[in-house]
Amino acid sequence: MNAPTTLDFSKMHGAGNDFVVLDLRDAEDPSPELCRVLADRHTGVGCDLILGIKQPRSAEAVASFEIWTADGSRSQQCGNGARCVAAWTVRAGLAQGPCFALDSPSGTHAVDVLDEHTFRVALAVPQFAPESIPLFGFDGEKDVYEAVLDGGTHVRFAAVSMGNPHAVIEVDDVDTAPVARIGRAVQDSGLFLPTVNVGFVEVVSRDRIRLRVHEYGAGETLACGSGACAAAAVLMRQGRIDRSVSVALPGGTLDIGWPDADANILMTGPAAFSYEGTFPHATV
Repeated sequence: MNAPTTLDFSKMHGAGNDFVVLDLRDAEDPSPELCRVLADRHTGVGCDLILGIKQPRSAEAVASFEIWTADGSRSQQCGNGARCVAAWTVRAGLAQGPCFALDSPSGTHAVDVLDEHTFRVALAVPQFAPESIPLFGFDGEKDVYEAVLDGGTHVRFAAVSMGNPHAVIEVDDVDTAPVARIGRAVQDSGLFLPTVNVGFVEVVSRDRIRLRVHEYGAGETLACGSGACAAAAVLMRQGRIDRSVSVALPGGTLDIGWPDADANILMTGPAAFSYEGTFPHATV
């Protein structure tokens, strides 16, 4: 029998959205099976997503990162994860100065270090065209789409890509929103392929909204950075809220700014180290 190998990791979170962070600069990608083992909250480390730090792909970046969901599939974007990767690179000495860039699966992102625990990331220019999300079954771009889901439930939603796909459903009260039921139904509807993050947003005032997000591969999370950007972008585009807004999520608050339609949306929030660990596994 082969002796078990071990895997060093950092456990991090951004507003409660938690991650297992792996240094993959000189290591192979984790298998889908290993991702599922690591993410299991009963028998593994427990997390919403796994983040893998790699060498930079672009000349301006200090590092790149890959994203795996708790079910082992890949993701293209994670706002809270980007801030945690930023904090990891600062602590590892890869990033010098208050401004640097990171490569994610969906592009290169400028990062500003506001203090030891707070980072601002230029995530992406929101994309609303159905083919860029991608969203299927509709002719042309709309502010709000309507569909009948399995079981006869009628749903109205906006759709946007932040480098990953999002459906945004406005509700009167996020506390009573059927996040799991409707979130899963939208994800299983075939309107978004392969799947979609589903946000439920409540407008509190011109400068404050509340949000819960059912993420693909993880279920409802305490926070979703790209989901906060998506909800804010949808409502800003409709003129419902200001161009700078705080987004209250179950795990904390993120500040979202979108100067104009052609600009990257800016996300500001915390990144924290929970602990360092070593995970035993026979096949890393």
